[in-house]
Amino acid sequence: MASLISHPAIPLALSACAGSRIASRRFLGMMIVASMLPDIDAIGFWLGVPYGSTFGHRGFTHSIVFAVLIGIVGLWRGQLLGVKRAVAFAGLFLSTISHGFLDAMTTGGLGVAFFSPFSNERFFFEWRVIQVSPIGVTSFFSEWGVRVLESEIVYVWLPCSLIAAAAVGSRSLLNRAPRKSQ
Repeated sequence: MASLISHPAIPLALSACAGSRIASRRFLGMMIVASMLPDIDAIGFWLGVPYGSTFGHRGFTHSIVFAVLIGIVGLWRGQLLGVKRAVAFAGLFLSTISHGFLDAMTTGGLGVAFFSPFSNERFFFEWRVIQVSPIGVTSFFSEWGVRVLESEIVYVWLPCSLIAAAAVGSRSLLNRAPRKSQ
């Protein structure tokens, strides 16, 4: 898996692209939670759930169906998040599904069950450049964890930062452009 530290990069970039008029702070917080939520399945390691099962790690909670369900929560509770319902659905769906996408770009594990519960087949993307993160805090604070963070800076944070900066810069330029009078 990509580390929990890097999954929020996607909703942060989405929020920067949308701007504060569209994405409230409360909504950004919920998108960050949604981006990390699929790893709730790691509880299964301590409960004896087999890794490769439907509810094992990178199973149902990493699926498209799960992301849609989290998006539906946004439809239902969008106004409480300070955004329009369609924006809430899109932001929470994209933040949740981004988790599986990042995990499918890692160098280890069994892959991601994108089509769970209909199929438990696991997938990786062809481009697997993110070092797989160790499971557990202790293992993360090691040479392995440093390699993970280095790969995530290059392949997650840098691209997300560039996209966010481009969006903010474009919006700034558009806001300063003189308006034509009619």
